[in-house]
Amino acid sequence: MNPPRFFPGAFVLLHLVNPTEKFWGILGELGVAGVTLRGISVEAFDDWTSQAARPSEEPTLDLGTTFFPLFRVERMFLDEAVGPVESYRQRFARRVGRRVEKFLGLVELADDDSISRPS
Repeated sequence: MNPPRFFPGAFVLLHLVNPTEKFWGILGELGVAGVTLRGISVEAFDDWTSQAARPSEEPTLDLGTTFFPLFRVERMFLDEAVGPVESYRQRFARRVGRRVEKFLGLVELADDDSISRPS
């Protein structure tokens, strides 16, 4: 079994310093200068999922593409379930009734716990 890797398109959690912030989203690029992420603050994630569960409302929150310089990145995690704790992707699917990949117009993965890897 190959260990999980960070690659463009992976769903990740990004912990930042100065100021302390946490973001969830889709990794765009990981380089020596920093990290590009299409995502949302973890603080706004629940509001975003609530909005997604009510499609009749006009959207007020959405994912944004942001570059974070590497000196701000404290750590990065793949968005995956750990024991009984579900991933953010799983939380979205449970609350909204649709997989986040489908909601965002991305190719669906084989199952909720799998991580697609480039060929």
